[in-house]
Amino acid sequence: MTWNKQAGGRGPQTSPAAIHSAQNPRVKEWAQLLERKGRDKQGKFLLEGIHLVEEALASGYIPETVIYAADRAGLLPARLLTLAQERGVECVAVSEQVLAKCSDTETPQPIAAVMPKLARTPGDLLEASLSAGLVAVIDGIQDPGNLGTIIRSADAVGATGVLIGRGTVDLYNPKTVRATMGSLFHLPIAQGDLGEWLPRAAQAGISVVSTRLEQAVSCYEYDFRQPTWFVIGNEGQGVSPAVQALATGHLTIPMQGRSESLNAAMAATVVLFEAMRQRMTTPGQSE
Repeated sequence: MTWNKQAGGRGPQTSPAAIHSAQNPRVKEWAQLLERKGRDKQGKFLLEGIHLVEEALASGYIPETVIYAADRAGLLPARLLTLAQERGVECVAVSEQVLAKCSDTETPQPIAAVMPKLARTPGDLLEASLSAGLVAVIDGIQDPGNLGTIIRSADAVGATGVLIGRGTVDLYNPKTVRATMGSLFHLPIAQGDLGEWLPRAAQAGISVVSTRLEQAVSCYEYDFRQPTWFVIGNEGQGVSPAVQALATGHLTIPMQGRSESLNAAMAATVVLFEAMRQRMTTPGQSE
């Protein structure tokens, strides 16, 4: 199964028998998805919680399997399981022990889903960026919460998508997935080699900009109305020298207080919302 929006669905499936043992072979496979090695091997990831499962279904992305706590089924929204089954999703009741084995939180939510990984490519983002596109490019972010927050911010400003470079925390880390709050399903997200795709973007006429202190213009003076790929760097080291050398422009965020710097996700959010502000301003209107 590929990560694509489904039209129609595959029809209801008969619910299999409840699974009570954490030693069940299927449970062991699901639990492997808590680790990157298991996710890479299976090409799947776990989605935990009512809100995220609802967001996936509402956005047209179809889980492979939904698992839910048999003893807490009454806590689920009335039509959630019915909607999943109508779209051909296998829904499996499980014990609390099984659910706990498939969760990295102390108090697991009553529902989770097994999802196929995204199938978006950097080429998709490049094509979509040619006409005033805005892409958040991630270079070496290590904290899953920061990555998830940047994805939420990109979603909030109506960005064209997010490109995640090598050396960045796994997009499918459970903490990252939770931090996106469902934005994972709202905009295209691709992974690729920035050393390959940033030059391609520049050759296509897209401005590739990154943040730095030296020889940089204020983000409030930069024209974000042109097609732009904005690079966000590592929390401690910033944008890597190799990627910095590929940028066609550089930005800084002016600060009047005594703080030396902003959290990576906060800095990205400031710039992304400035880009949105400019793009919402009518040409000729006072800014």
